[in-house]
Amino acid sequence: MEKGTIQVYYGNGQGKSAAALGNAIRFASQGKKCIIIQFLKSETNTEYFEKLEPEIKLFRFERSKDGFENLTDEQKQEEKINILNGLNYAKKVLGTGECDLLVLDEVLGVLDEGIVAEDAITDALEGKSLATNVIITGQNMSEGLFKIADNVLKIESEK
Repeated sequence: MEKGTIQVYYGNGQGKSAAALGNAIRFASQGKKCIIIQFLKSETNTEYFEKLEPEIKLFRFERSKDGFENLTDEQKQEEKINILNGLNYAKKVLGTGECDLLVLDEVLGVLDEGIVAEDAITDALEGKSLATNVIITGQNMSEGLFKIADNVLKIESEK
């Protein structure tokens, strides 16, 4: 059995989520199961994911169709509960090994917004099954995630 890795795509450049999706498609084309959990993203252009099922499953626990930054304080509080449900689901997936690749899309933003502490994510990752691969995306890298990641790629815009 091959040991799974933890990869991080971060930076201010575009293409982090697309790179993660590309890896999910690569895994799925090899007959492997992929789960993508999106955080802090508006619910736009997700219909193409339906065409990728059942090999790639997309989960978005947030209820608002708007991005997190556009919500009122009251709406943000409600969404924090939904985001925590998403993280709990990710922890379950990691612990049971129910997929070959888990993408935590924009989970670094959850740290930036102060919704969860870094150790909540590192604890979940440290509890992952041996064979599960993980890709994490977001803008800002955290020190604790940098330490446990196998590969860290910084994606920056040059022009």
